Amino acid sequence: MVVPRYGTDVIGGAETGARDLAEHLVSMLGWEVEVLTTTALEATTWDDYFDAGAEEHQGVTVHRFPIDSGRHPDFARRSNDYFSSPGTPSHEAQLRWVAEQGPVSGALLDAVASTDADRVVFYPYLYDPTVRGVPLVGNRAVLHAAAHDEPPIHIPAVADVFRQVPSLVHHSDAEQRLVARLFPETIARPQIVLGLGVERGVATPGAARDLLGPAADDPFLLCLGRVDPVKGVDGLVGYFGEYKRRRPGPLRLIVTGPVGTAPPSHPEVIVTGAVPEGTKWDLLESAAALVSPSAHESFSLVLLESWLADTPVLANARCEPTRDHCLASRGGVTFADFADFTAAVDTIVGRADVAQAMAAAGARYVQDRYTWPALVHRYERFLTEVAPT
Repeated sequence: MVVPRYGTDVIGGAETGARDLAEHLVSMLGWEVEVLTTTALEATTWDDYFDAGAEEHQGVTVHRFPIDSGRHPDFARRSNDYFSSPGTPSHEAQLRWVAEQGPVSGALLDAVASTDADRVVFYPYLYDPTVRGVPLVGNRAVLHAAAHDEPPIHIPAVADVFRQVPSLVHHSDAEQRLVARLFPETIARPQIVLGLGVERGVATPGAARDLLGPAADDPFLLCLGRVDPVKGVDGLVGYFGEYKRRRPGPLRLIVTGPVGTAPPSHPEVIVTGAVPEGTKWDLLESAAALVSPSAHESFSLVLLESWLADTPVLANARCEPTRDHCLASRGGVTFADFADFTAAVDTIVGRADVAQAMAAAGARYVQDRYTWPALVHRYERFLTEVAPT
């Protein structure tokens, strides 16, 4: 597996999916799995954090390589200029954008080129190790793209990854539809809609109460994941503030996860930062609902975790994968605007019977589709029988 960052301290959907899959391939199938990655922890800078070298974790051999360059300090502005410029930038300019996004590691690419692995699996599509790594391994490459419709996927130098890779693994039906629409040449290639595996974690009793303090007894909505405007957090805080102006009461919004850019301040919005797993599960089990405000998710593992915690979901209707999850499971409702948001919160907070029915439906959906034994069996069959040799 080739991933830009890897480890239990790394927070990110694709990265967590890669680590969980690697560990289950070892524990359930006895496969030999190696990970080729960088020394970075945070994707915002790609600064060195871990020591370079090899270590074993849960049976997976992890090789970390030093970073030649991380994210350009002025990347946000330069990226905005890049995408707003008329015309198609040169191939050199495209590759420069990829490099300035980071991480760039020549040693990592050398390891990719020299590996004798039967399959070389890349996560996700848009970073330099994938863009420059896929061509190095020929028909052994398998791409877990984690694709969604965003500007980088339309950069020709990045899009070449989809045109070159011989096999694809999708997180969702929506992702497969998107890739087929953007890159019709992939339709005839071996591919599978796999999703991500999930299992219920162990809550630390009382952790949510200790974290929330005086607000512990108030009902709350939970937003869980990276705290950043691109994840829809600012918009959610705005909706919630207007909802509370119209519906005064004890309901609060808890925003939990690593903070990239803090959302606007509101007296009934609590931003906790990242929390331990036991606290996360206690929050999930205690919440009135999980809210997923992001319009750009390729799968959204946290939705499945919420249903395993017997908690219903509110999701952004503009995000096709999360909308598909809600429709297929009947475990959640979607909102496209403030009126939808108001109606959804009113229903979930005001109708315990409806909320409980949605949570139960969501739990059945996860058990049927995304338990690890079922998922690993499908992946084993794909890599051994379908993917080219």
